[in-house]
Amino acid sequence: PVLAGSAALVALGLLTLYCGEPSSYGKHTENLKPGAFRLPARAAWFLQELPSLVVPVWILARQPISLFGPPGTVLAGLFCAHYFHRTFVYSLLTRGRPFPAVILFKGFFFCLGNGFLQGYYLTYCAEYPEAWYTDIRFSLGTFLFILGMGINIHSDYILRHLRKPGEIIYKIPQGGLFKYVSGANFLGEIIEWIGYALATWSLPGLAFAFFSFCFLGVRAFHHHRFYLKMFANYPKSRKALIPFIF
Repeated sequence: PVLAGSAALVALGLLTLYCGEPSSYGKHTENLKPGAFRLPARAAWFLQELPSLVVPVWILARQPISLFGPPGTVLAGLFCAHYFHRTFVYSLLTRGRPFPAVILFKGFFFCLGNGFLQGYYLTYCAEYPEAWYTDIRFSLGTFLFILGMGINIHSDYILRHLRKPGEIIYKIPQGGLFKYVSGANFLGEIIEWIGYALATWSLPGLAFAFFSFCFLGVRAFHHHRFYLKMFANYPKSRKALIPFIF
C-alpha cells in the first residue's frame, strides 16, 4: 500500500505538469463550466482539509500515549500541525471565492488518501534509530518545515489583507517573499514538504513533496501569468515561484 500510494502521488504530480492547467478555483474559475455548484470558501476548505488531519490523528490515537514518543510519531505530528492550521485557522479566515463542489470532492479524497498514507507509514512502517533526533536529516528537515510553514502563513496573511471588506478588485501583493515571487504562499508550502521529506527520509514523504512541487508550481505559474496580464505595472523582476530563477 505504501509503494502504491507513493506511486499514485508521483503520477498525479506528473499528470498535473502534463495538463499544465490550475484547478478551477480562486482566480481561475473561468476554467469552470457555467452553472457548476459551489460552496462557501470557508466551509469548502474546512471539509477538504479535514481528512488530512483526522485520519493520521485517528491512527496515532490507537498507539500508546507518550509525551515525547518515537521519531515516527513526532514526524506525524508535524504533518498534523500543518493540517490543523489549514483546517481550523486558514479555512476559517479565508476570504476566497465560492469553491466548486467538484474540486472539493477531488481534494477531499486526495487528503483522505494522503493522510492515511503518511500516517500509516510513519506509525507502522517507518523504522528510525534512537539517535534520529540528532541526525542532520531530521534537524535540517524540521527547520525547513517550520520555515516553510512560517512563510506560508505570513504570505496568506498578506493576501487576506490586500483588500478592504467589500472590495472585489485585484491588487498586487507586496511584502515578504512577494517581493521576489508571485507564489510566495506556494513556495512556503513547497519548502514545508521538502523539509518533511528530508526529516522523514521516506518514499511517501518524497512523493508528497514532488506532488506538491508539481501541483503548486503550476498554480504559481498561472498566478504569475494572471498578474502580468492584469497589471501593466507588475514588477518585471518578480518571478513565478523561485526567486531570481523561475
